[in-house]
Parts: sequence; structure tokens; C-alpha cells
Amino acid sequence: MDEAKLHQFVGQMLNDLGGAVSVALVRMGDALGLYKSLHQNGPMTVKELAAAVGVNERYLREWASHHAASNYLSYDPATQKFTLPPEQAMVFAIDDSPVNMIGAFDSMVAVTGNQDKVQPAFKHGGGVAWGDQSTCLFCAVARFFRPGYQNHLVSEWLPALEGVVAKLERGARVADVGCGHGISTMLMAKAFPNSEFIGYDFHPSSIEAAKAHVAENGVSSNTQFEVATAKDYPGKDFDLVAFFDCLHDMGDPAGAAAHVRQSIKPDGSWMIVEPMAGDRLEDNLNPIGRLYYGASTMVCVPTSLAQEVGAALGAQAGEAKLREVIGAGGFSNVRRATETPFNMILEARP
Repeated sequence: MDEAKLHQFVGQMLNDLGGAVSVALVRMGDALGLYKSLHQNGPMTVKELAAAVGVNERYLREWASHHAASNYLSYDPATQKFTLPPEQAMVFAIDDSPVNMIGAFDSMVAVTGNQDKVQPAFKHGGGVAWGDQSTCLFCAVARFFRPGYQNHLVSEWLPALEGVVAKLERGARVADVGCGHGISTMLMAKAFPNSEFIGYDFHPSSIEAAKAHVAENGVSSNTQFEVATAKDYPGKDFDLVAFFDCLHDMGDPAGAAAHVRQSIKPDGSWMIVEPMAGDRLEDNLNPIGRLYYGASTMVCVPTSLAQEVGAALGAQAGEAKLREVIGAGGFSNVRRATETPFNMILEARP
């Protein structure tokens, strides 16, 4: 045994445990408005912050001390004031920031809570249905993905597709399959009022949530949501079909691909947004792969195994495997249109 390596690994474990205990504290900081108050008001003492947001000073002192030890806040011993640095504000306080990660902390609660459901599946190999998650994972996922969609979908991802933006500007028919709470659907609908958008999801509660937000997003005239699976959603002659972070969760992704092929026009496009991943395990041994493999173990694979076929691609399927599935559905042209550190965006055409 190498004692130096042991101490190094114990240090890593302390960081991991510190991150785990941070989940609850970060979520409380968001729910109580602590981050936004610090962002708006600048450096504050515990007493000042407690008064500003209306919380107990003693509890807040412990919370703020944890945050300073975590490098989530900075602390000045001379003034005894805590500051939310601008970089940390991008993660915790600014809702439209491309790196806002509050939704990820919410998702970790569901991941942890799923242990009692997923652990038995390790024995018998069964699945855990998307509607049977331990908490409102659907709410957390919608919040987690929203910043990425808000900052990239209309400005970068759609323009990377061949001729799609011009069609959307003139007026096109679009299916957003696996739309969840409809964030992606409504962002596209708002940007392209001449086009018609239909969001489909097999989870009724998610569709209800999407419908509830149509009016406030100003897209009532060109957006609708329906309960349907990726293999039976209605409609033909779509100019664009979009799958956002959902193909790998499906039990029969090849069957879904075949249905997409039947539902688009001869010159239509299928946009597939998937988690960034290399094709080999060794390509994904990094912080993003670590996060995605964990979520995949607790959510993505169990969800797929609860459905027919149960292909269980996992969140780190990689482009080669995705191309194989897409090709099995009848698409002969597949390319990586663009990418971010967190996602790859594939375009498939007949």
C-alpha cells in the first residue's frame, strides 16, 4: 500500500462527502432567496443577510460558514461579510445563466431517493418506470436542462441544422418528442411564431405541467401538448422532429427512430440532443462522465428497462451507438451538427 496515495484518496472522499452534504444546503439557499439577496446586495454580514431575507441568524451563520468552506461564498474576516462572487452567481443566482446548476442539485435528491427502488433491480434486472421516481424528478430535470436550452437551442443548435431555420421562419410543423415540461417546445415556438409546435410525452403529469405554462410563455396560438409515446405519436409530414435528452431513456430507441422516419417529410430533419460522451469508457472517465454515469445508473437505465425491449443505452451511449440506433430506424444520413461540453447535437435525414 502506498500511504501517500491513500491520503490522497481520503482527501478525495472528503471532497465527495462535502459535495453530498452541500445538496440540501444549496437547495435551501435557493428556496430561501439567499443567493439572490447576496447577488443583488453585495457583501453582507450574517445579521444583515438574515434581516434581508427573514431567516434565523443562528441557522444562517452555519449555512454561510459551510458555503465559505466550500468556496461557494467568499468571506472577509476583517468585515465578517460574506460575498457571492460573480462566477458563483452564474451557478447559483442567475436563472438564465448557461451554467446555472440549481436544477442539478434538485436532481441529486431524486437520484439519492431512488436507491430503495433501484437497488432491488440490481438483483432481478427489472426497471423503475419514469413515473415512479422518488420525488418530482421531472420538475428537477426541467429546471436543470432549461439554462442549456435557453442559451443554445435557438441561437446555436437550430442554425446548425441544414436549412431548418429558414423553414421555421416561413412556417413549419415541428414535433418535440419526449418534451417533458415543454421548455424546449415553448422556446422554439416563441422564436418562430409562424410555425406549429406539438410536444409529446408519455408521462401525463409532465404534459399537464407543460399545458399549464403555455399562456404565460405567450405561445398559445402555435403550441399544443399531447400524451403519446415516441413510437405512436400521431401526425405526418413534420418538417422537424426533435428529441431532447431522451432517446437513451427509451426502451426501444430503434423503434422510436423508425417511427420518426415515417413521420417526417422526405426533406425533413430529426434533431437528436444527447449527453456528451465518447464511444469508449476510457473517453468518459472525467467529471462530466462521472455525473452522467451516476444519473444513468439511478434513472436512465432503470427507466429504459421498465419499458418494452429495454435497450438501456444509458446516458453515455456515445455517438457510434446512437448512429447505429438511428440508422436502424431508416436514416441514411447522420452527422454531428454541433456540440457543447454537456451535449452532442446530431442531425439525421432520410
